[in-house]
Amino acid sequence: MAKKVLACVVALLFVALLGYRVMAKATDPQRESEDRVQIERLMWHYIRALDTGNGDAYAATFTPDGQFGTGANAVKGHDALKKMIDDFRQRVADAEAKSGQKRPPMYHVIANSDLEFVDKDHAHLEAYWMTVVAQGGPNVPSRLAGAGREVDELVRVNGQWLIKTRDVAPKD
Repeated sequence: MAKKVLACVVALLFVALLGYRVMAKATDPQRESEDRVQIERLMWHYIRALDTGNGDAYAATFTPDGQFGTGANAVKGHDALKKMIDDFRQRVADAEAKSGQKRPPMYHVIANSDLEFVDKDHAHLEAYWMTVVAQGGPNVPSRLAGAGREVDELVRVNGQWLIKTRDVAPKD
């Protein structure tokens, strides 16, 4: 009798585990879809913080040890990332004060992105980017200030997607 009960329990556990695995696989596309939306929003917040010169918001899109760039010139950690944006905003303010003219807004654009999930908490994003300087007056058209390719590593930290590394000048 005990063997029959044990066999029944083992069979039920097997069926429950199999059902769990089927359900887990069935929710992967839904989770990835939701993650894609969160990553799109993350990149929008990144770009908006960059374009508005908001150092705090910019740093908040990165992991605490996140970095912009690679090699010896990489900017690492929230404090350094915030300082990079704050210093840029100050240079712009100084140039505007010196020239007496307000600089036209700058817009960063990410296009043709390819997002690949490495696992449920890590993603790899590659895309092209452009920096556009807005029209500087009625006779000064918008201009493309730069373009390139990016490679980003993203991670989920406490349920939130963040940038671990952002490389806008990959060597490959």
